[in-house]
Amino acid sequence: MKKVNVINENKFDLQSINKYATIMALGNGYLGLRASHEEYYSEQTRGMYVAGIYNKFTSNDVTEIVNLPDITGMKIEINGEIYSVLTGEILSYERILNMQNGELTREVVWKNKDDNRFCLKFQRFVSKDNLHLLASKITVISLDCDASIKITTGIDAQTSNFGKQHLLEDNIRVIDKKIMHAVYRTTESNHTIALATSCNVPSTSDVSFVAKNRQLMAIIKQDLIVDQPFELEKISAIYTSIDKVKEEPAQASIQAVQENKSAGYERLLESSAIKWNHFWEQKRVSISSKEEIDQIVIDFSLYHIEIMTPSHDERFSVGAKGLTGEGYKGHVFWDTEIFIAPFHLFTEPEVARKLLTYRYLHIKEAKDKATKNGYAGALFPWESAYSGMEETPEYAAINILTGTRQKVASAVAEHHIVADIAFAVCQYYENTLDEVFMANEGLELLKETARFWISRTTDENEVLSINDVIGPDEYTEHINNNAYTNYMANYNVQQALSYMEKYNKIEEDLVKSGNDFLNRLYLPQPNEDKIIPQDDTFLTKPEIDLSIYKQTQGSQAILFDYSRQEINEMQILKQADVVMLLYLFPNLFEEDVVKKNLHYYEEHTIHDSSLSKAIHAIVAARCGEKEDAYRLFQEACLIDLGPNPKSSDEGIHAASLGANWLATIFGFANITVETNKLKINPNLPKNWDKLSFPFHWQGINLEISITHESVTVTKQTDTEVAIEINGELINLADQIIATL
Repeated sequence: MKKVNVINENKFDLQSINKYATIMALGNGYLGLRASHEEYYSEQTRGMYVAGIYNKFTSNDVTEIVNLPDITGMKIEINGEIYSVLTGEILSYERILNMQNGELTREVVWKNKDDNRFCLKFQRFVSKDNLHLLASKITVISLDCDASIKITTGIDAQTSNFGKQHLLEDNIRVIDKKIMHAVYRTTESNHTIALATSCNVPSTSDVSFVAKNRQLMAIIKQDLIVDQPFELEKISAIYTSIDKVKEEPAQASIQAVQENKSAGYERLLESSAIKWNHFWEQKRVSISSKEEIDQIVIDFSLYHIEIMTPSHDERFSVGAKGLTGEGYKGHVFWDTEIFIAPFHLFTEPEVARKLLTYRYLHIKEAKDKATKNGYAGALFPWESAYSGMEETPEYAAINILTGTRQKVASAVAEHHIVADIAFAVCQYYENTLDEVFMANEGLELLKETARFWISRTTDENEVLSINDVIGPDEYTEHINNNAYTNYMANYNVQQALSYMEKYNKIEEDLVKSGNDFLNRLYLPQPNEDKIIPQDDTFLTKPEIDLSIYKQTQGSQAILFDYSRQEINEMQILKQADVVMLLYLFPNLFEEDVVKKNLHYYEEHTIHDSSLSKAIHAIVAARCGEKEDAYRLFQEACLIDLGPNPKSSDEGIHAASLGANWLATIFGFANITVETNKLKINPNLPKNWDKLSFPFHWQGINLEISITHESVTVTKQTDTEVAIEINGELINLADQIIATL
């Protein structure tokens, strides 16, 4: 396997300091750590987050993921001068995220005010071997003269969620004059967080401790001899009261540092790197492309999907920004089921099952929400967190042009998430044939979501409509019969009835009402121009030239020229809606209908959401429009890695990274999954010579390699599997090579 790519930063730029803190973040699914610099800058947003640790600042506030005390920060003084890249002179600077082993390094040669040069190397990682561990290291070499250095570092609880302080300090102490230990409690959710950290320094160092103003710090002083490295290692551990461990968090954190302190940075990194190497060996997608960025982006996408997913615990799910920032308050959306879970489903299905179990564990809260809103069954929240309750803010941020707040309608109308979850349940079963899950948790989810849709309809002259909804588009609110929503609801109910029959768990009332729903639900059909109406009124609304807004896509610049109410009354889409339907159900309509709708809706879509372009790329690739598909794919890939210095300040675009993988596998490799059949009909971009990737299908691990001339499929198990390649059905025994 070729070495996995790195992400480089070759100069320090305050404008992009928070973007790089996001894209170079470290993590392991339990813990996320922003790539903030060790030294302090006022523009810099530091951040460390643990999956499931949420809190409300006040009773009227929104639950948000908690920014935990900082344990990476360092105040560095050399010859009495505070080290900063904003002072002195930077002679060289390089920062590297090594995605192969999960280590972040930075090397700076700095000249101070006295014209003396110092080389500073910073290293850190979050362990993939022990989820609770993280470690950092600093090496300082004086290049010109003997000098003195003073480093202040420890546990800093002055951090907050942009001013909102979620933690109360329960206890801080220093153990054996070595381990700094602090215990905190969230103010409302009452979670306990325990942090322990210890510094390994030379015996010649002078070490003292101080506790003041929510900081517990070690002060390390050392004389520097020219050309002789000074090294400081910091081994840290984090435990919380919601961890599945026997020990109390306080004791567990102390014990973890005691047990790992002597191992040191390099050995702990080696143990973590072994797990990372295994990940890449099992799941990497390899692209031989004329454009180097294609492989970099797919490596980047898989790296971040891995560090954002709490695969250790089914009580948690994936936030819209992973564990890299506080955007969307760390909440869980439909992004997980539709954009992120498929990667896990088709590489390691057990992780996908856990993500679905998160929904199942909160079916009571979903039923309570349905009841509260006057519906039956389960209405899952648009935004959720640890509690499983609705966490969507009631109002959006203040419009600075009007001074008003607009009510957020998603929680009361964007109900397609219910069917998105049901779709993911069925997709999971079709790939795994996990009868135990499907007969119990899966069927329960399908039944309760089906009940919701049946109750959600309005009878209009014997035809059932689903009114007052918001589809995936989101720029078109409170409309009737959104095509995506209606077709997904239809599928949801259909599958609930089918699996009830399969497992002989018949509920007569649900069967009766479900069949009536299926017989009478309005499903928008292509008009005389073969366009599927996005909703009842969309195609009658006026059109405007969107070219200027397409040039600034992702910025929502249109909201500076039009109000949300005005946008709602025009043919303007934020993101894929009907096109999303065509992606999820590739055989729902004839090919010419798919093409016409792709072109029509792409023309009317600004792509102001990071979820949009990769989905359009998939459908374009399936239609054989490789050039457009590749262009859309490349544009989607630059959402986080592109030149915009502010693109990722509040965290990674988690769903877009999942969508990059989807576009590669379901667009360019053009895999489609049908009942007990896998289809491959490749549409590689001309810039790609070869695409290779692992694919898990019904208990079988496949390795698929595609060129413009052939498809090679290899498996390692004895089970025979049927694969259709470009319309030809082939029984795979061990390896097949099909020419194209």
